[in-house]
Amino acid sequence: MVVPELRPWRAARPHVARFAGAVRPRLARTAAAVRPRLARLRPSRPAGAGTAAWSRITRSVVWPGTWPGAWRFTVVAATAGTVLAAGAVTTAGPWDSTGQRTAEQDRAVTLEATRGTDHGGRGNAGTPPRGPRTAPSAPSVLTGLGGGATTVKSAPGGKALTGALAPLLKSPALGDLSASVVDVSTGRSVYGDGTGDALAPASTTKIATAVAVLTALGPDHRLTTRATFEPDTKEVILVGGGDPTLTAREKNPTGSASLRDLAGRTAAALAERGVREVTLSYDTTLYPGGQRHPIGVNPNLAALTPLMADEARRDNSAAGPADRVADPAADAARKFGALLKENGIKATPPGPSKSTTRAGTLAAVSSPPLATLVERMLTHSDNDLAEALARQTAIATGGRADFAGASAAVRAQLQKLGVPLKGAVFKDGSGLDRGNRLTAGLLTALLVKSGDPARPELRPVLTGLPVAGFTGTLAGRYADGTAGAAGVVRAKTGTLTGVNALAGTVVDREGRLLAFAFLATGTTDPTAAQAALDKAATALAACGCR
Repeated sequence: MVVPELRPWRAARPHVARFAGAVRPRLARTAAAVRPRLARLRPSRPAGAGTAAWSRITRSVVWPGTWPGAWRFTVVAATAGTVLAAGAVTTAGPWDSTGQRTAEQDRAVTLEATRGTDHGGRGNAGTPPRGPRTAPSAPSVLTGLGGGATTVKSAPGGKALTGALAPLLKSPALGDLSASVVDVSTGRSVYGDGTGDALAPASTTKIATAVAVLTALGPDHRLTTRATFEPDTKEVILVGGGDPTLTAREKNPTGSASLRDLAGRTAAALAERGVREVTLSYDTTLYPGGQRHPIGVNPNLAALTPLMADEARRDNSAAGPADRVADPAADAARKFGALLKENGIKATPPGPSKSTTRAGTLAAVSSPPLATLVERMLTHSDNDLAEALARQTAIATGGRADFAGASAAVRAQLQKLGVPLKGAVFKDGSGLDRGNRLTAGLLTALLVKSGDPARPELRPVLTGLPVAGFTGTLAGRYADGTAGAAGVVRAKTGTLTGVNALAGTVVDREGRLLAFAFLATGTTDPTAAQAALDKAATALAACGCR
């Protein structure tokens, strides 16, 4: 199957080429050094093996003529895999020229702990510490999507994996459990316990929301906020486009759409028309129905409206719980009016209205691409963004942008992918509604789809997962007894009272990329339940499991 070359890849291709050129001499030197050793391990062709078939097997490893299991993960294999993977996953950034997310790379430099690969350590007494090796610090997506390592190795054996994992998942801290582990390269299940049992998923629901919106709109789609103008009435209408990342702050490190920019452009357009005073209104008709989530007023999300600035936060936070303004749309419009005044345009206090066909667009600002929004949603478990993206799924497919319409749209998009939906119940896009029900089998199926080379549009689902010990909701986890999984486990967390969940990807000891999902309900000690799930993911990372 031919996968279209996406614009982000065209932009990144020169960087990947330069990286490949930089490591090619290292590959040659290392190949020369280890070729004699590999030659001694070269097997003879088994009886009955055809020449063509045997040639295909030997060509599948790093050097022609070597046995696939003879030399595991040499520096050359890791480096070559990184080069290949950089091209495969560049469609969802931010990536540097090596294919590694830049935030992870910067963090890896500052940490002394092992982050997914051997970064060197202290040898014998008096021996200086070794420098970092070539392999990247957080290789889970890179290894699995590069296609090199996983295609020549079988998935872990069921009995061995069960022996390593089952005792940990039987922890009394976990209550009722639905668990699934799947080999991403083949889609084959390698472990299951209540895989089809539908349980409350908490924030792992966001994986389903991410897959659905990317399927419906694609990774390049942007959310637009507009200012329109009706000349007859001199009314300026701020039209909400469903972008909760719109910011009114002076500093904008995330590259979000700026309300300040919109006000400046609007004022300039009005000045060209000789207009200095306007009636200011705002339009929130993109979302019909009520604005409150069923959980009610809650610091975990704002009122659901297509117009808000900085997620209606009263403080300067960018993620996590926070006090919110009661009416996000009116608040954003008031800030817009104040910014117009700074730019020489006098505006009335804003009120609700609707932009009609008589109104022309004065100016517009757009969010970062949907790929970036999905990554932000997953990394920080952003509930406001999750609910917005669920509604965007409904709008894109002609549905009603309320809870019922968004939930139906998410389900319809997943159904197109052929994933197991039996028992699944969608009530919202964030997972805050306790009526949601998902299975571990569905979550691993969605993760496998996201790693399918034929579906590059879904790659942000994997690249947006928090990295153990590095980013987002996993930044403070995986220390002490689970430190070996830091940088290797990438997973979406889920926590409600009595519910603990973890779903994502992990690279095992032999470089296989596995998708896993653990859903636990009836938990009474959230700290103990979280620790049990982390230990299970760590066991997957440590498992060679034949």
